[in-house]
Amino acid sequence: MIHVFLLFSLCFSDYGFIPGVTSLGINYGQVADNLPPPDKVLDLLSSLKLTKARIYDTNPQILTTFANSNIEIIVTIENQMLPVVVDPQQALQWVSTHIKPYFPATKITGIAVGNEIFTDDDKSLLGYLVPAIVSIQGALAQLGLDKYIQVSTPSSLAVLEESYPPSAGSFKGEVSSVMSEFLQFLSSTGSPFWINAYPYFAYKDSPNKISLDYALFNKNQGMVDPYTKLHYDNMLYAMVDAVVCAMSRLGYGGIEVRVSETGWPSKGDPNEVGATVQNAAAYNRNLLRRQMSNEGTPLRPNKRLEVYLFALFNEDMKPGPTSERNYGLFQPDGTIAYNVGLSALSTSSSTSSASISLTSSAPKASKVEYQSLVTWMFVYLLTFQVLMRRQH
Repeated sequence: MIHVFLLFSLCFSDYGFIPGVTSLGINYGQVADNLPPPDKVLDLLSSLKLTKARIYDTNPQILTTFANSNIEIIVTIENQMLPVVVDPQQALQWVSTHIKPYFPATKITGIAVGNEIFTDDDKSLLGYLVPAIVSIQGALAQLGLDKYIQVSTPSSLAVLEESYPPSAGSFKGEVSSVMSEFLQFLSSTGSPFWINAYPYFAYKDSPNKISLDYALFNKNQGMVDPYTKLHYDNMLYAMVDAVVCAMSRLGYGGIEVRVSETGWPSKGDPNEVGATVQNAAAYNRNLLRRQMSNEGTPLRPNKRLEVYLFALFNEDMKPGPTSERNYGLFQPDGTIAYNVGLSALSTSSSTSSASISLTSSAPKASKVEYQSLVTWMFVYLLTFQVLMRRQH
């Protein structure tokens, strides 16, 4: 029995016999007229070894297709729905219609109430945010789902008044009142603060002041926060820790921060500095390698940072500059937009699609650590065998 227990523990540890990335997800946007059907997307996610996804609605076809799969999914209440679900009865109706029929077969783990409401052009939405969140949480509780599904809202990094150095992080004054109410909700429910963080935007706006290598996770000197003395070798972690410090300033230092969106465009307009295939490949490749080691930020080194890449596909119907339509790892036909470079590509002759195995190129240190663990477990098994024999 001891042998069985040890083997069982190893199989279900963070290492597992097939090491994977448990803190990585991807954004599955659908603002396009040429995307593959959900069943093909599910196959693609499985080939990528991804088990977390986020969608920007509650598309019933996706939720039905993802049933009985290993994909955890975050769904979204569209911004325009916030004034409606403020009403507890409407919130209950929404959850009963959009969540309950699919759960638990479909692993819905989060509900994003709106997207970037704190910085939305429609300022009237901000007043509805916390009441809508509270109503949705109440509806989940009424249906017995609140223990399984977290409620939050993704915020743009523009919600910060100061972000550099990270220790100076603070929220904009005009949102501080609602932000305090929101953080109180997160603290009381154990829900995360979701941030959409893009080093690309910071670099594009100040290419002469910001190191491209620092933004891309490439090797660089980095920076030291003069107050905390912590060293940062990439901009994303500095952004996350700036949010941590901003929350601490309002008295909520214990809330987890998760990156609900981050990515780099592979194409842009002439004035969109840095939007290239090479930079996109470097950013996502380096970020994925960091995720393979399940590391945390300098402020929270022992808390692995959960990150959702933006995005799975290029979306041809998105408005705005060219970059907005070119964040995808894949083209809608399933071919790669660029090679992230983490593994060999396997091509299907029928669909000409290519997939990337995230588990095949873990850093050498991670592989050594995994092999070392297996070796020690083998030693433990032998030791127990000797002890058991001595007892008999």
